[in-house]
Amino acid sequence: MSRLAVRKTYKLFIGGAFPRSESGRSYVVTDAKGAFVANAARASRKDARDAVVAARKAFPGWSGATAYNRGQILYRIAEMLEGRRAQFAEELGTGKKAALEAVDATVDRLVWYAGWSDKITAVRGTANPVAGPYFNLSSPEPTGVVAIVAPADPLLGLVSVVAPAVVTGNTCVVIASQRSPLAAITLAEVLATSDLPGGVVNVLTGHQPELAPWLAAHMDVNALDLTGVDDAELALECERAAAANLKRVLRPAPEDWTADPGTRRMTAFLETKTVWHPLGV
Repeated sequence: MSRLAVRKTYKLFIGGAFPRSESGRSYVVTDAKGAFVANAARASRKDARDAVVAARKAFPGWSGATAYNRGQILYRIAEMLEGRRAQFAEELGTGKKAALEAVDATVDRLVWYAGWSDKITAVRGTANPVAGPYFNLSSPEPTGVVAIVAPADPLLGLVSVVAPAVVTGNTCVVIASQRSPLAAITLAEVLATSDLPGGVVNVLTGHQPELAPWLAAHMDVNALDLTGVDDAELALECERAAAANLKRVLRPAPEDWTADPGTRRMTAFLETKTVWHPLGV
């Protein structure tokens, strides 16, 4: 006898848990040919607020963790993603060879950022020459809660915007690709079982125009990454909303996710603290 397949229920990822949207809404996800693939939760403004609360709660512990520990956790995420390589490739739905290459590139990207965890401070920090008997040291610190609109690339692009934000000690709320959100929720399952504290990464699935402006205007969000916004009017609306509490804003720009990412995305959400200390004391 043939059996019925157990279809996966794709939920949100907030505070380390997988709730349904409080609105009870969902939307249809289709493949490249327009065929039904799954239903994804359609997050509401209340879900976005809950995600910000979770991210803020997680920030002191995550930013206070050692850089080495953060790197270990990112490396663990890479290990677990490698172990679910076939599943991710299937959910990407871009052809087996291309999908497997995308998963491999994502694993490599996580390992790359894990290696930067205990080096970015040395590269970004400085000892400043001053005219007086003082030490003057500048060191980078995480900005806080970062709201991220993920790019259309559902896995490599997603990891390429999330990893640099969290490896430097920030926490984040991510709006997954509206068209291809399934890999983002499967990635959330990896995050939930990889020693990453709950609330460090929160994943919302839904409609960009509904969620992005509210996160941009949220007074407890410190920075905004608009990489995945492809509507110029929406991007401008979000930038204007972000000005209310002087959020750092990373504007949308064309990206080649397979290229060397450099340090730009890590330093975009770091603030510099400068300390003066008398010599000989």
